[in-house]
Parts: sequence; structure tokens; C-alpha cells
Amino acid sequence: MIKAVFFDFYKTLCVWGQPLEASLQKIAERYQFEIDWERYATARENLYADASDSDPTEHSLFETMQEIVESYYEFVRGLGVQEHVGQITWELLQSEHSLFAATNATLYDDVVPTLEHLRDTGFKLAIVSNWDTPLDPLTERLGIAHYFDTIVASHDARVRSAKPDPYIFNYTLAAVGISAAEAVHVGDTYEADIVGARNAGIRPILIDRDKTQTDKWRETIQSLSELSGLLSAGT
Repeated sequence: MIKAVFFDFYKTLCVWGQPLEASLQKIAERYQFEIDWERYATARENLYADASDSDPTEHSLFETMQEIVESYYEFVRGLGVQEHVGQITWELLQSEHSLFAATNATLYDDVVPTLEHLRDTGFKLAIVSNWDTPLDPLTERLGIAHYFDTIVASHDARVRSAKPDPYIFNYTLAAVGISAAEAVHVGDTYEADIVGARNAGIRPILIDRDKTQTDKWRETIQSLSELSGLLSAGT
């Protein structure tokens, strides 16, 4: 019997900002430099590779934050920008990165009704997220912290484990006080959320809001509003 629902955070519960290209174009116009889009492709690939390689077990929180800032600095330099690199990097971080999510994060419309229904139905709720900083302050700002029995972020010094590593799921199970067979996990990333939850013995549900992962996983929803029916059906 399912007793708890775990959620990924970014692009499952909330989203922010605009595409990197759009943010960069605005900054380029402000500082009057031309973007070399051929160099952009390589710089962007390196930037996202740095982000995906972040290991919460290797560095402290402040070391992780420093690495993030430095990776964006190198991204800007990789575009061939020569002047005001530090300032441009800071502006790009403010519009793009989760470090500054509190200023522009927004919930999807289906989040609060779903959380309220699940809570009122008696489910325990948790967030399990690969996140560079503790998530509690951001969820409080968004007005959803009180729905969750626990909020688990990968780079939290108490956790230091990132999906698909089973430990982050096991940590959350222990915090909520249930077994793996009593939980489902909802997330938008196949490798981290589906494979990770499955390897921890938790039933995974893929949320594909943009309909870009068709047929990737047998239990897939496009909106959290579908979740209650799926759980009620017991499929």
C-alpha cells in the first residue's frame, strides 16, 4: 500500500527564468558585445558538463557554490568576452542559476491543488532533489514547505548524495518512516528519477510536461493533476 509520495523539485514542482540563450542575448545587448554562437555551443556543453559532474560528497556547500560561479565565469570567457567578465557572469547567474531561484521561481499551476489533495487524503509527502543548496528556504518562500514531511537536497551536509544514488532515497524513506514498497517517486529526469527510484525499490512515475519523453517509461503523466487518479487506480 502506497503511504508516501516523493517529488523531484525543478521542472516537477517549479520552474524559473528563460532559456540560457535569451538571458545571454539580453546581457549582450546591455554590454554591447556580439555573441559568437559557434563558440557558444562548445561553451554551453562545457558548462552543463561541469554542472552534471557536481558530486555532493566531494565538496562543502561553499566549495560547491564557488565551483558554480567559476564554471559560469569560464563559460562567459569561452564566448570570447574580454571586458566586464565578472560582472556579466554575475548577471547571468542571477537570471539563470538555482543559486538565485528565490528571486524568480514559480510553481506550476497543478502543484498546490495536488499537494493539498494528497495531504488531505493521508499521504506523507517529501521532496528528493539534486540541488546545490538547502531547499527549505526556497520552498518556504514559495509557500509549499508546510506540505512536506521532509525536504531532502543532495548537497545538504546531512545528505551528501545525489540521484540516482540509492542513498538519497533511503535517507528520505528513513526520515518519513516508511519502506520503499510504500512510496512512489515523481520526477522529470529518466536517469536520476526513474532509474534512481527503481534501484532503491521505489515505484517511479515520470512527469513529462513538455511531451518530449514519449514511451520512455510505462507510468508517465503530463500533469500532477493525473497523479491522484493513478494512485487510486493502484496500477
